[in-house]
Amino acid sequence: MDYNELYEYLRKEKYGELLQTLPKSFVMDFSEYLKGKKAQLSDSDLFSEESIRSKKQFENSISLFRELMRLRKRKLLNLAFVASETGIMKRDFGTMLSFEQELFERLITGIDASEKQLQGMLSGTQNVSSNKMVIATQPIAEFVDLSGVPVGPFDKGALINIDSKVADILLSDPAFVPDGQDQ
Repeated sequence: MDYNELYEYLRKEKYGELLQTLPKSFVMDFSEYLKGKKAQLSDSDLFSEESIRSKKQFENSISLFRELMRLRKRKLLNLAFVASETGIMKRDFGTMLSFEQELFERLITGIDASEKQLQGMLSGTQNVSSNKMVIATQPIAEFVDLSGVPVGPFDKGALINIDSKVADILLSDPAFVPDGQDQ
């Protein structure tokens, strides 16, 4: 990969309506490109014109990559919305990178869950969930909540919005109650 290739990927993504196809090794190729540029910068004279040009190209490459990823995330959000409304999902999987496929699936799952919750609230069969905000006083490993959904992990000091029943269970464990405080 080189700077011109990266620029071309960004240009196609920016002006194309659909998610553009990138090589499956795109992120690794970009990482190798950056490593090469860093090595080139460290080996050259800091004040030479070639060094200044290389440093600018290195900085611009990072900006181009970030912009490309932002554009792709925006398109993924739009695809997730359309897929949740129409039920068509797998069509664009071929153009997604592996981490984008995972993000897309999580978005679809989240949208579907909120839609079910909304339908339940509208039909009166489901109450508005009662969540509690708690602060983790110590690191908490990933666990499964009452509905079987994985939750966490959480770092110490994290503000957590979880179901009140799960929060009560966590707070009933003396290991999770801060020193000197009662539940």
